[in-house]
Amino acid sequence: MFSIIQAAGWPIWPLLLASIVAVALIIERLVALRRSRVVPAGSLQRVVAEYWQNGANEETIAHLEMQSPLGRVLAAGLRNVGSSREIMKEAIEETGQVVSHELERYLTTLGTIASISPLMGLFGTVVGMIEIFGSQAPTGANPLQLAHGISVALYNTGFGLIIAIPSMIFWRHFRALVDSFVIEMQQQAVRLVEVLHGERKV
Repeated sequence: MFSIIQAAGWPIWPLLLASIVAVALIIERLVALRRSRVVPAGSLQRVVAEYWQNGANEETIAHLEMQSPLGRVLAAGLRNVGSSREIMKEAIEETGQVVSHELERYLTTLGTIASISPLMGLFGTVVGMIEIFGSQAPTGANPLQLAHGISVALYNTGFGLIIAIPSMIFWRHFRALVDSFVIEMQQQAVRLVEVLHGERKV
């Protein structure tokens, strides 16, 4: 592996750094965006049952907020249960925007890595081409310098694509996952408002 890094030259180091950051972000988002952690099954039913049994006391609301992002959205509705339907929806929407922003954490960085990795690989390719042309001399080409220039050009292009492809796949996957979570939280929040106002059953 170290011999490949040596053959790729110094332009490979920014790509290696980008790959480490991308892998760390992908693992972190895979853990953070689990369905059981974001929108636990049966949350709405438990919240409604708890409300009819004990009411909307501050201890219950605080416990609900700590459980999950969906819990934070539902807690915003419970905190304003004595207000009108419009005020409840406004409180839920405000909290939902904050939760949605937190779910998208690090996705911009991952998308940026997916976008710039091929460009960083292209930069290494250009450096390799410069070395290839630099190997030309009046007495003939230097074979070692020519081979090194080709290695720099090809390895950096390959590394750039290897980093960009999975980063783009996971970025699109996480974006779609966050969108589906946000829609599901919106639906459950609307159902909570309607249930607490007696407009429908759970």
